[in-house]
Amino acid sequence: MSERLQKILANTGLGSRRELERWIAAGEVRVNGRAATLGDRAALDDDLTVKGRFYKVVADDVQPRRVLIYHKPLGEITTRDDPENRRTVFDALPRLHHGRWIAVGRLDINTLGLLLLTNDGELAHALMHPSSELERQYAVRVNGRVNPEAIDRLATGVELEDGPAKFDRIVADPAGEGSNHWYRVTVKEGRNRLVRRLWESQDLQVSRLIRTRYGPVSLPRWLARGKVHELPPGETSALAASAGLAPAVTGRLRIVAVHPRDRRRARERSSRKAGGGKRAGAAKGSGRG
Repeated sequence: MSERLQKILANTGLGSRRELERWIAAGEVRVNGRAATLGDRAALDDDLTVKGRFYKVVADDVQPRRVLIYHKPLGEITTRDDPENRRTVFDALPRLHHGRWIAVGRLDINTLGLLLLTNDGELAHALMHPSSELERQYAVRVNGRVNPEAIDRLATGVELEDGPAKFDRIVADPAGEGSNHWYRVTVKEGRNRLVRRLWESQDLQVSRLIRTRYGPVSLPRWLARGKVHELPPGETSALAASAGLAPAVTGRLRIVAVHPRDRRRARERSSRKAGGGKRAGAAKGSGRG
């Protein structure tokens, strides 16, 4: 039983597939003492070194796929570490026995609302991938008077610095009036600050931005800001299916940290495997694991 390295690392919750592929390409992952390359696989009981830390590949038949809804307030960032010591969304999350929570996309510090987090890197990758075409819905308050021509341009497409973009749906709130008007908009991609930049292309400023839906998951009205709600298994399975994933299976591979007292033995074992020219479980494969 073997799987691709980035899938094993994603199963453990170390990051998104894209991020983990960058680690491998940068030489930060070793299998049995040898530097890994993209496409390599690892097998049960292989020794892995990830960013200088020692791990062993094990079979995971108990870790369920989990998804959290977090109602992000203003002023929190979506990165795990911040040199300015600002509060992050991860500060409010329940602890995991192994692995870590992975944010599905990002909300900037001035955006609030629905943020999905999961312990499954494969699911996070699938939900963010452009091929899934999952809708992101926002409630947005715009400063300035919005004329019909601007709405038409935003619905048909405008040219931004990183390519053409548009709103897939844009609906005005009939209760709005004056120069501060609310709209409901949807997009199917997660480019950085896309909603704000689309409005700015029409010389309009966003004064409030709230994400209310991601794919089939909506922000519950009863969920207070800064609070977490875990999706029940059925809804988690439906979300995975919307991103094109099969139900989670048991027996997948992940990694566990090697206890400090066992690290010397792990290094010696890796050295023997590397010196013998045999790379157990790390032969290149063409298919997905």
